[in-house]
Amino acid sequence: MTATIGPFDLSETSTYDSQIPSSCNTISPTITNLKNENSYNIEAQESKKKKKKKKKQKRHDDSRTSEFLMAREPEVEPSAGVFVPNIYPTQVTKSSDDEDDDYIAHLIPDPNVNPNDNWFKRTHSALKGDISSILLLLFLYLLQGIPLGLIGAIPLLLSSKHVSYGSQAIFSFAYWPFSLKLLWAPIVDSLYSKKLGRRKSWMVPCQYLIGAFMLLLSYRVKDIMGDNGGSPDVVFLMLVFLPLNFLAATQDIAVDGWALTMLSKKNVGYASTCNAVGQTAGYFLGNIVFLALESASFCNDFLRSADNQKDTGIVDLSGYVFFWGWVFIVTTTLVLILKREVDKSVPAQEGVEKHEEDEELELGVTESYLVLWKILRLRPIHYMVAILLTGKLAFAATDGMTSLKLIGMGIPKDRLASIGVFLTPMQILLPWMIGKWTAGPRPLNIFLLAFPYRIFVGGVFAALVWWTPHFRNTDGSFEYGVYLVWIGGYLFHQLATYCMFVSMMAFIAQISDPRIGGTYMTLLNTLNNLGGNWPVTVVLSVTDMFTYKDCVVKGTKTVSYACNTKELADQCAAGGDVCEVAIDGYFISVAACSVIGIIWYKIFFNKIKYLQKIPRSQWKVFGTRAN
Repeated sequence: MTATIGPFDLSETSTYDSQIPSSCNTISPTITNLKNENSYNIEAQESKKKKKKKKKQKRHDDSRTSEFLMAREPEVEPSAGVFVPNIYPTQVTKSSDDEDDDYIAHLIPDPNVNPNDNWFKRTHSALKGDISSILLLLFLYLLQGIPLGLIGAIPLLLSSKHVSYGSQAIFSFAYWPFSLKLLWAPIVDSLYSKKLGRRKSWMVPCQYLIGAFMLLLSYRVKDIMGDNGGSPDVVFLMLVFLPLNFLAATQDIAVDGWALTMLSKKNVGYASTCNAVGQTAGYFLGNIVFLALESASFCNDFLRSADNQKDTGIVDLSGYVFFWGWVFIVTTTLVLILKREVDKSVPAQEGVEKHEEDEELELGVTESYLVLWKILRLRPIHYMVAILLTGKLAFAATDGMTSLKLIGMGIPKDRLASIGVFLTPMQILLPWMIGKWTAGPRPLNIFLLAFPYRIFVGGVFAALVWWTPHFRNTDGSFEYGVYLVWIGGYLFHQLATYCMFVSMMAFIAQISDPRIGGTYMTLLNTLNNLGGNWPVTVVLSVTDMFTYKDCVVKGTKTVSYACNTKELADQCAAGGDVCEVAIDGYFISVAACSVIGIIWYKIFFNKIKYLQKIPRSQWKVFGTRAN
């Protein structure tokens, strides 16, 4: 007699048929086999648990050393929602070996979100309780972008006054406070008034000072820019805008730290989205809108009637700075009165335990600098420092000189600024659109995809710069087709630029430890900013060395002498001759930066891939209780 129950073959039980009742022939051996199987399974499970416990303990012991961070890949790939809330159902099986429980738990569907609702309702449900905070962050970052936009407009104004690349390099130092804010970030993070609030203690005074500084600047900016006769005083101009940017950088430290606690833990990834969207909108208002309203041709063509044409724009730099000075003062007063600081990063629901490792640490100035030193000693941070400081050298010539080159060719600065009108919607929407890909544990994959594409776009820009002068009309103007080509070029350029920016910000937001406030995030953001500023300053400084100009007799090809300096160029023009570019350093700089970028990509590709595989908990300076 043979029988089969489930996975057990009972054909061998036929020898027992004569010793037991026929009704039990298939039952008794089955029970025996099941008991044996259960006994084996229990022993195997116990053995497996012991092995896992030993393995986990060993991993915890190893994780105390910095060598572990780069010597081993995590068994669990953590994930965190950075830009898009978790409004789609996700199946997650939690394991006892999960090292980043917070990030894994974030993948579990929100029970308050109905997956059958439309996108708007799902988003509203996922952001419930954080919507007002997100709107406030967007506004604070928008205010931060205003002085940045105004400072960004100054080089275009200087270029229209035929200022050299060397002088532009001097003014570029006005951007550096954002690259050096790490030096005073621990002070901002440690010294504060408990009555006013940890972040408002710095944010409110900085915004008041920015407003007052802009009001005072509005009365002297015409003399500094040389609008009342004479040439611009570039050095003094840099010294004037340097403290303005210093205040904006200090405000950024406070807002970055506040963002980590203003939003609930499940939506903290929206801090980087607010940063990108808010600063872009502010930069748009401070740069593009200003240049358009300051331009007489733009206002006459689009904003004034035919019988109301004027030689000036609707606003000038002094009036625009004056207006935003008052906006800073009024809005800062409203934030001071209406918004309280509440730490939403720590669970506040009844029955939810507040772990010590979730609470923000209270550190003094000295302790903050020691923590900063501990962060810099982490081995993954060593690679991050190298990546952030050197990665943007590949794009320095394209990003820092292309717009100046176009203005030098005769393209009006307002027309160049108007290109930004077409770019800004993409810059605002793109962080939300690519959030699907940057919300997971590998946000830097987007960075790696966009990097070679951006190098290629730099080559395309160089070709367009060479091509543009061939389509100049006899009166010095350009056909609209030229502007359409450049709009398309800048769209592709900004696509790559913002993909890299948003993906890097997403990764920084994931690995930053909220327990030490804004210090960790400020460190990485500072390195990122510094990595974008120093290459541009260096490239602007050396490009004049690669540029050679000849004073050519007008109407002929006879070269009289070299006119590489501004004095010689003015002398050539005063004599009725033309100072022509024989060798353009712009193309040499673009080619050199592109070669450096290709080599950099080859060196750092695998290291960037591996940095994403390190458990997020291992980027923390202070370990969890399990460790």
